[in-house]
Amino acid sequence: MALLWIQNLDRSVKKSAMTVETESSNIEDSNQEAEPAQILDDEAKKNLPVKKKTTCCTGLKTFLAALSFSYLSKTLSGTIMKSSITQIERRFGLTSSTVGFVDGSFEIGNLLVIAFISYFGAKFHRPRIIAVGCFIMAVGSILTAMPHFFMGYYKYETASHTASSANLTSSLNPCSLHQDVNETLLEVSQAGCEKEPSSYMWIYILLGNMLRGIGETPIAPLGISYLDDFAKEEDVPVYVACLHTIAMLGPMFGFLLGSLCARLYVDIGSVDLGSITITPQDSRWVGAWWLGFLIGGATNFLAAIPFCFLPKSLKKPEEANNDKTSYGLLESMGATEKKLTSSKPKTRKWSVILKDFYASLKKVLGNRMYFAFLCCSLLQFSSFIGFLTYKPKYMEQQYGQSTSKSNFLIGLTSLPPVCLGIFLGGLIMKKYKMNIVVATKFAFIMSFLAYGFSLLHFFVGCENYKVAGMTVSYEGKPIPYQENTLFSECNSDCKCTSNAWDPVCGDNGITYVSACLAGCTASVGHGKNTVFHNCSCLQTSSLWTGNNSATLGQCSKSEDCSMKFIYYTVIQVIGGFCSALGGTPAYMIMFRCVQPELKSLAVGLYTLIMRMLAGIPAPVYFGALIDKTCLKWGSTSCGQRGACRLYDSDAYRYVYLGLSAVLRGPSYLISIIFYILLKKHFENKNSRSIENGGREDAPMNKEDNCKIKERLPGSSDAENESCI
Repeated sequence: MALLWIQNLDRSVKKSAMTVETESSNIEDSNQEAEPAQILDDEAKKNLPVKKKTTCCTGLKTFLAALSFSYLSKTLSGTIMKSSITQIERRFGLTSSTVGFVDGSFEIGNLLVIAFISYFGAKFHRPRIIAVGCFIMAVGSILTAMPHFFMGYYKYETASHTASSANLTSSLNPCSLHQDVNETLLEVSQAGCEKEPSSYMWIYILLGNMLRGIGETPIAPLGISYLDDFAKEEDVPVYVACLHTIAMLGPMFGFLLGSLCARLYVDIGSVDLGSITITPQDSRWVGAWWLGFLIGGATNFLAAIPFCFLPKSLKKPEEANNDKTSYGLLESMGATEKKLTSSKPKTRKWSVILKDFYASLKKVLGNRMYFAFLCCSLLQFSSFIGFLTYKPKYMEQQYGQSTSKSNFLIGLTSLPPVCLGIFLGGLIMKKYKMNIVVATKFAFIMSFLAYGFSLLHFFVGCENYKVAGMTVSYEGKPIPYQENTLFSECNSDCKCTSNAWDPVCGDNGITYVSACLAGCTASVGHGKNTVFHNCSCLQTSSLWTGNNSATLGQCSKSEDCSMKFIYYTVIQVIGGFCSALGGTPAYMIMFRCVQPELKSLAVGLYTLIMRMLAGIPAPVYFGALIDKTCLKWGSTSCGQRGACRLYDSDAYRYVYLGLSAVLRGPSYLISIIFYILLKKHFENKNSRSIENGGREDAPMNKEDNCKIKERLPGSSDAENESCI
């Protein structure tokens, strides 16, 4: 039985071998007699994408998580800069326009590389380019903090500080400084001026901020295009909404971190805090601004690591590939035929690339819808940048809040509603399947509603600080500002200077520029607890009959101002939510109003113009107009003009809010023009689709097929194949 089974097995093996030989010979004969068309068909099948197993480290979700963290880190660093503007201005004795230029250096860094990154970035390994950008941002943030470690201790202008530097006691009579003491103080001041290394140290902050701008450039255009290439079309708005929502956590954490740093003294750990005579509410206070930049640099470094391990491309969704199969096969067969007919592929010359770039640029700017959207966004962005840059400073000067509290309230009350609005905007757009016309209408209504709420800020402002000789007379009556009114009969016997800013708050609720100008003749205590007595100028107030004492620091504003600040906060929350609700649809409009093969260039050009015409000049001219409202300038140790110590609150409010409203208002007229052009374009497109038998596009002729092949150099295949 066993022998029979072995014989049958042997016969079956021989039969199988003969069958294999016959099939192999048939295959060889067929290959020899195959026609060129069959070869092209076989080559096309070989070029079809092969399904590969993707691990958790190579998927779209991993890239989305890494990109979200990079968005958070870059917005965190940017917010730390915004929250530290006031601190940097005071520390380096800068004007608002100069510190606005320092803030705008971030946009200058973007301009240096944005065109190259947007046009050629897609040709390279996009995740690794993003990784390099994050590393550069980390270096820029650390460089920004470096001046603190090479400067001397912060020297603020105060009578008690200069007195101690001249080996005088704190109980000195502020009203009777002798001439020899003045000469000693002058010599000390001149010596300090010669040794002061911080005159131009702010340039390092400018360079660090510029370097951070260079590193931030590839994250948005390359990250969004990477998602748009390898994600389903209906999922892209949700992904963009998620990115922007998570990115808004960066400003929230940034302002909270800025609040913490502003509460700490700039030289913490190096000086005796008990000897400091100023508080965080004082206009001379400088917090530990450098600490936030070190934390931001570490966060950017961590954000770069995941991108080093992500692939250059991902597997495209099958739903997206089904619509593009025919075009992909034509492209593959065309490439195979070219490969068979020509053994030496032709390389494109730079002249051809530049010619294509010029043609693409002409197409983008020639698009009336895109140009109208660009002009509208430019006005909106200019208003937003100028408003956000000086928002903490406005809260300080208008409502008497400290820098720390201003940053804290912005991070806690203003930004969470914005995060919620951005996320809900993406969900609403997906749920109701908004087309571009409906999305435009929705974004316009939300933005205009937010603009209406912002106009209410004009009615919730506070009055000026009551400063004797500047905003009110020594009798307590409002007066126009004149410098010579700082001197009065009540302080005529004192040898005071009008340049010093060391305010004291009288028991009558009026602030005096210094204890000397208040006519005080005695002092008790040390540091922040110093109290001045026998202040003759308090007696001139016709409505005051109490003590003639004064304490260090400015007087706080009225309770009515505190209530108005609550109204201001509520308006900010509602307006920010409405504006953010239409933010995601407005962002997607830019992708939908240009041709698919031009969207990468459109995004890059949009970013370039926003940086160049809004991001750089807006903080400068906002700051220059704010400087015009300054009532009292500080002075440096060299006797030069420093940072502003006191502003005219009414003038500040009208300039700051008025300029923002004037920029934003005309943008809605342009928005109406954009909506008309958009609606007309898509109505014509729908009518053409009905004429073509209900299809979106008519069959392409030979000329149209040639136009498709005129694709944007440097853009990915998915960008050129997708149809929006």
